[in-house]
Amino acid sequence: MNAANATVGELAAYVDESQRGVPPVIRRRPPRELAERLGLARWIREGGMTADDHAEFLRVYLAEGTRLHHPAYLGHQVAVPDFPAALADLVHGVSNNPMAIYEMGASAATVEFEVLRWMLATVGFGEAGGGVLTHGGSLANLTALLAARASVAPDAWTDGVPGDLALLVPASTHYSLTRAAAILGLGERAVMPLDVDGLGRIDVARLPETLERVRRAGRRPMALVANACATGTGLYDDLRGVGGFCAANGIWFHVDGAHGASALLSQGHRHLLDGIELADSLIWDAHKMLRTSSLAAAVLTRREGDLDAAFRQKASYLFYGEQGFDLIGRTVECSKAELGLKIFLNLAWRGERGLGEYVARRYATAHRLWELATRRPGFTCPYEPESNIVCFRYGTGDQAAVRERLMEDGSFQLTSTEIGGVRHLRAVVMAPATDDKTLEALLDRVAEPDGRVHGGTVPG
Repeated sequence: MNAANATVGELAAYVDESQRGVPPVIRRRPPRELAERLGLARWIREGGMTADDHAEFLRVYLAEGTRLHHPAYLGHQVAVPDFPAALADLVHGVSNNPMAIYEMGASAATVEFEVLRWMLATVGFGEAGGGVLTHGGSLANLTALLAARASVAPDAWTDGVPGDLALLVPASTHYSLTRAAAILGLGERAVMPLDVDGLGRIDVARLPETLERVRRAGRRPMALVANACATGTGLYDDLRGVGGFCAANGIWFHVDGAHGASALLSQGHRHLLDGIELADSLIWDAHKMLRTSSLAAAVLTRREGDLDAAFRQKASYLFYGEQGFDLIGRTVECSKAELGLKIFLNLAWRGERGLGEYVARRYATAHRLWELATRRPGFTCPYEPESNIVCFRYGTGDQAAVRERLMEDGSFQLTSTEIGGVRHLRAVVMAPATDDKTLEALLDRVAEPDGRVHGGTVPG
């Protein structure tokens, strides 16, 4: 109990000082030096940690990490966890009910069923749809494409993958789609690019040309993937246009909504996902904009049977449970954590409206950064943001070096991406603590004279 109290105390202090922006947002001490500072080798060899030792260890451990609650955290698409999801992690850590088999966690499985029912209704699939939660978007995309493969090539599970299948994706799609194609046995050459506009969005008018090109290559589409939204830019594809084309041509339509599907909860932004109900499958990560801790990603299919067809496994020691209740037939994982509890508790505390307001505020803050940047000399933005992701450049120099300078002193965490072959700085607004003061400070820091960005490079 002393150790538990110490843990809660240290975490509370960590969140408080992070939200106030007191320490650096990121530290990157070299692993060998950090291992020494944490005393890892000694604790591993000798054990004997007490509650007081634990508190001191945790204090250093937290201080040396990345502070997602910090206003200057503008790096990656990883949630700033809300406290109900953290409580769910504690419950799972103690109860440890791996509920892919119903008898191993009836309450956890039931919570997941209801969370999935809510997600299916929100997307527009309703009672006819099916779903499962997985440990992350990469597994979710893989699972969805397994369902697509089962639909197009139902004998692939037993006979192997036909050599003529193709996966149609825009270049801006998440790397996990190409990885999934390789894992599924299609091979990277089966991943065929869609024509896109200058910002990487699918050019719907040119989809017939793409299909003809695929057929001339002796291929048939296994699935066509659209972004909602794109990982690099935060821009949404025209889901209704793409979905209509896929329906007219009998092509499985998969939507990667890992990051942007949460905009369905915001009345002011759900139009960005117009046509989502046309998808045959989609993924939706709760550990991004639904503020759950990592990982909790949904795989949703418009027809429940399509998801059930993704896996065709036999194991007499497992597959004998209560029909319709076991989730193991829909997912790679057997020992699956109580993922639904994290989403449920966030909903139970904040409600749909509260989570939707969180999404809307983050999108609004990102738009504010775009407004501030476009008013300043030297800054250029290639597009007006649609989500909480903003890309921009300052000057003509090495943008990656600008990022490194900010990361080195821990003042801000940014990422970067290429748009049209040109490197841009990339800010992802996730933390509730990020405000106008933060944004102005970021732009000031990027444009500092010692950065020498105009016409030159920034020293690391």
